[in-house]
Order: sequence, then structure tokens, then C-alpha cells
Amino acid sequence: MERRNVLKTLIGAALAVNVGQTVAIAGDSNNPDKKAMDETSQASFDTVMAFMGAMSKGDQESMSKLMADDMVWHNEGDKTLPWIGTWNGKEEIFKLLEVFSKNMKATLWETEDAFASGDTVAIFGRMNGTTPKSGKEIGEFTFALRAKVKDGKLVLWNWFEDSYAISKAYHG
Repeated sequence: MERRNVLKTLIGAALAVNVGQTVAIAGDSNNPDKKAMDETSQASFDTVMAFMGAMSKGDQESMSKLMADDMVWHNEGDKTLPWIGTWNGKEEIFKLLEVFSKNMKATLWETEDAFASGDTVAIFGRMNGTTPKSGKEIGEFTFALRAKVKDGKLVLWNWFEDSYAISKAYHG
């Protein structure tokens, strides 16, 4: 399968629904409980959101432009899952996304909180999905993302998920 289509399958439906919603979470001037971010924080937030938007479209070119050459993608969790571990550099990260897209299909992606402080962006939410290996539904679980931005490019994508629930579904 062409890499672009793999990325669309991987993230398209899950992220497309929430990218617009997530942007409104931080710095919402209509909500007095949400304070505007400083310039650096806003720039970091915008970079992460642009990257997520590009992933939702399978737009590798835009994704690549937002990634530092030495970007690190690190997924925490059950190491028996093929997408858990650390990947260094764009080429390895795109290979990871192909592996992930073959092994997990998101059916729910809801962002509950998102904010930035300087070069760090944090996003928290809920997900659900199926694992094509077993065909089983995972069940709703929480996720967290810590991303770091330097000079307008992602240098770290640190993903946390309930790998116990995912592993149970993946291994059947």
C-alpha cells in the first residue's frame, strides 16, 4: 500500500474530527478560564496541531517539513506491540507509522485537554480502536502526548497509551 494511503488510513478519521476542536482548547478568548498563550507557546502549539492535521490528511510532505531531521518518536508501553519503542529520524518515523497503521485502526479519538508551555505541548484524550491482527475492539482508553518543538520543528513526539488494553486486544 502506498505510504500516503497508509497514513490516511492510520490517522485520517481519528484526527480529522478533532483537529479543529483541539485548536480551540488552548487560548480560547471566549472562555475566561482559558488564558492566551505566550508567543513561544502558541508557536509550539500551532506546530503540533499542523503536524496532526498533516497526519490526518496523509500529507507526508507537510509532515516532513514540520519534523526536525533528528526528531525522536517514542511510544511508551507493552514492548510486545510492534509500535512501542523509540524511532530516530524522519525515515524511521515514517516506517513506524506504516507498522502502526497495519496494526491499529482508531475508531474514536477525542481530545479532552491540550496546552503548551514554551517548547512543550501536552495533549490528553480518549481513544478506542480495533487491532486487525485479532479483529478485536480495544475498548475506550486514555492517551497522553508530550511533544517538543525547536525552531518551528518537532524534535520529540512522546506518546503514552493504555498498552495493557491494546495488548489484550492485539494478542487476542
